[in-house]
Amino acid sequence: MMEPVHRIDATKADPNLGRIVWDSPKASWNLGMLSAALFFGPSTFSVETLLLFLVLTYSTLLIGHSVGMHRMMIHRTFNARPLLERVLIYVGVLVGMAGPIGIIKTHDTRDWAQRNRSCHRFFNHSAAPIKDIWWQLTSRFEFDNPPILSIETKIMDSAFYGHLERYWRIHQLLAAGLLFIIGGWPYVVWGVFARVSVSVIGHWTITYFCHNPGPGNWVVKNAGVQASNIPGLGILTYGECWHNNHHAFPESARIGIEKGQSDPSWRLIQCLKHLGLVSNVGEPRPAELREDLKKADNKQINQGLSTAC
Repeated sequence: MMEPVHRIDATKADPNLGRIVWDSPKASWNLGMLSAALFFGPSTFSVETLLLFLVLTYSTLLIGHSVGMHRMMIHRTFNARPLLERVLIYVGVLVGMAGPIGIIKTHDTRDWAQRNRSCHRFFNHSAAPIKDIWWQLTSRFEFDNPPILSIETKIMDSAFYGHLERYWRIHQLLAAGLLFIIGGWPYVVWGVFARVSVSVIGHWTITYFCHNPGPGNWVVKNAGVQASNIPGLGILTYGECWHNNHHAFPESARIGIEKGQSDPSWRLIQCLKHLGLVSNVGEPRPAELREDLKKADNKQINQGLSTAC
């Protein structure tokens, strides 16, 4: 059985104390991509570029972010052969959100904050959507007393991971060059600018709505934020919309654990396991190891779990 991953030492940290500050590199990247997509998109639109955009966006998020970065790298819910691991992480970098170490830092800091009894609005997503997305696209949180993040040496000492962390933005130029050779400027606009913008905003959308009150079967004891499941979006979100399940069982490679909860990422992991390319695939821990959980009552399931932060 896979164990939940803990990288945070929060002995002296407080998830409430600090301030939201402008992050120039982050804002320039996200707003620049979005501006380019909006400016050049209409004049380069065609059925061909739309199909390119849809295929690249869905496949990179499914393979690279959901399977590679989220379930494999961040939560270590399965082990992959070295070459496959690199492929999955590289595709995740091509999504265009951050490098691998940056993704871990963002995810683990937010997850730690949400599992406290209270946390800042930057982490619990309780602000209005327009304010929250502006914060997430342009800003970072500076703690008065930050938690200490210890990332495993396998990642920190890896030349491959280090290269991707330093140059993850440059790899969009490589993708743009290949797309330009294949289909010219319209392919660059829809295969890079539009794809990256929608990937980042789409990721925020699931993050925002899955961390606000909604239906779910599990309550994580003492956690200020109770993640929710969003019915009907399993295929569109690669199974990531079943976030209440994920908060309850972060050690599980399968997030859509109930009947009817579509989970395309889990299906891909199953295929890779069948081919002998992945091993030690995690599933929800047994009942005797669920002391941190309690079942939601019928009212909570029907009306939505609360967010206490």
